[in-house]
Amino acid sequence: MTKILITGAGGFIGSHLAELCLESEIEVVAFDRYNSDNSWGWLESSKYQDEMEIILGDIRDYDSVSKAMKGCSAVFHLAALIGIPYSYVSPLAYIRTNVEGTYNVLEAAKNQELEQVIITSTSETYGTAQYTPINEKHPLVGQSPYAASKIAADQLALSYFRSFSLPVKIVRPFNTYGPRQSSRAVIPTIISQVLNNSKEIKLGSMEPTRDMTFVKDTCAAFLKIYGYGGFLGEVTNIGMNSEVSIGQLAIEIKSIMGIDIPTVIEKSRIRPTNSEVERLVCNNEKILKHTSWEPRYTLRTGLSETISWLENQGQYKKADFYQI
Repeated sequence: MTKILITGAGGFIGSHLAELCLESEIEVVAFDRYNSDNSWGWLESSKYQDEMEIILGDIRDYDSVSKAMKGCSAVFHLAALIGIPYSYVSPLAYIRTNVEGTYNVLEAAKNQELEQVIITSTSETYGTAQYTPINEKHPLVGQSPYAASKIAADQLALSYFRSFSLPVKIVRPFNTYGPRQSSRAVIPTIISQVLNNSKEIKLGSMEPTRDMTFVKDTCAAFLKIYGYGGFLGEVTNIGMNSEVSIGQLAIEIKSIMGIDIPTVIEKSRIRPTNSEVERLVCNNEKILKHTSWEPRYTLRTGLSETISWLENQGQYKKADFYQI
């Protein structure tokens, strides 16, 4: 079996990806952040936890990354700080984790001569759309310290491809949602407020639009990009080529849940003016043309599955803020 290292495997997308790899007969080494509780994140509840090797370490530490990578033929690098609000508070934490962490993965992969290095980017690197739909040639604009750190990590990865012929592919998902997502993300926050019997839904700016992809479709795209012989030294978007505003998301979720309560703007949830990404719409022609990837979930079916999961998990009790 092929053995793949997945960094950030205990997280939202990483845990789903680890499970999909195992279902696809790919051996998994799951790397997640060391913690005093020895917690494996979402892998704690995975039915596949006994089928993977789980290693706790620190993406900022080269030695722990390098040791985890031994014996692997490829790495899916997902470990990152992703919360946009906290990047305003501590930009340096994002540089250390997202940039230095990516360096550790690239350098270890170069030294161990891995066959593929998949770097996870984000549509936030594009900033507010200068044209739509956004293809891979769109200019990069860092409108938050988080986005800037991801741009730096992507460019570092491409430099390793050009300088050292490291077989790098950059995967750039647009907004991914679904079960296990942080309660601070926008969709879980809307659902959580409804489940908490709130009399109103509190959100930040409701005009920005996003291209939403269900997590299982995002993970399937990762494997298709990994399996394709091309894309080396290139960026590939993952998205639906559609957009929905935050306000429309709230309306859709309330419709599915059979609830009719007002949605109001709470100023504390609004990003700084020049930092708000107003519009993101994915041009997914590249992945559709070169792979057999085809999304299985519509927005409504994906939201319905997310709502059901949150109802069963009770995670909504922790939601108190949102980010996109």
